[in-house]
Amino acid sequence: MYSDIAKNKRKSILVMSLFVLILVGLADIFDLAYAGGSPAVLIGVGVGAIIYSLIGYFMGMKMSLAVNMAREIKKKDNPRLWRIIENLSIADGLPMPRVYIMDDPAPNAFATGRDPNHSAVCTTSGLLDIMDDNELTGVFAHELGHIKNYDSRVSMIAFALTAAISLLADILLNMSFFGDREEDNQMALYLGIVAAILAPMVAFLIQMAVSRQREYLADATGALTTRYPEGLASALRKIANTGSALKHQNTATAHFFFANPLRVHSITNLFSTHPPIEERIKRLETMETHA
Repeated sequence: MYSDIAKNKRKSILVMSLFVLILVGLADIFDLAYAGGSPAVLIGVGVGAIIYSLIGYFMGMKMSLAVNMAREIKKKDNPRLWRIIENLSIADGLPMPRVYIMDDPAPNAFATGRDPNHSAVCTTSGLLDIMDDNELTGVFAHELGHIKNYDSRVSMIAFALTAAISLLADILLNMSFFGDREEDNQMALYLGIVAAILAPMVAFLIQMAVSRQREYLADATGALTTRYPEGLASALRKIANTGSALKHQNTATAHFFFANPLRVHSITNLFSTHPPIEERIKRLETMETHA
């Protein structure tokens, strides 16, 4: 477990470094096409990328909660939910995270934050409606597992940085189509179009790289915390039967969630950041057998 936590800390640095390299690469193409090879463009983008990386690191939690329209609650607002999370935090030896609720009928949840001292968990109203206490405990043991394992830090950084890559790619694509082009710069134009198309795909691959295995690890961490894998397995069965697609789709934060929040027909499901629910249940049942 400790080796996985150390790996996630290293992965945070890797993701941020990759982000800077991608942005500098896009800036190099932009420089070639529009600025005639001025080093000032590369320096400016490099410095800006580093600054944005730091902003994403410190503000990513607030950004991810805001885009999902989550509202913070206190104990009096939902004593049942608060008690479950408080008890799990004590069992895990973690500070109490901030607690949020999304008004959405789909059963789902997520955790975010750069470290256990700066973290939050969020549930949909739909999850609270259909889960019993054992199942809800299993879900939030999983989410606190993400915080404990520093998965939430990697996910938060990936969210903030991929959003920036996609934004820059859109700008570059629009300028490639509508900018005033010299004949001898046609190759730069084509490179700009290719880069702008590929950049969001690269960003999505960053999300995939930090998602699938961490779900299995968080399942195992949560089951060890509660010593009752069946609670989490039962929650997954309910979600498999009811579906987990949110009313308001947001692909940038899809990798945060307990279960895939995107609609089945969405093309992004071809590259789902979540492992199959059936496989997660199977692994938990194996843990139950060997308990």
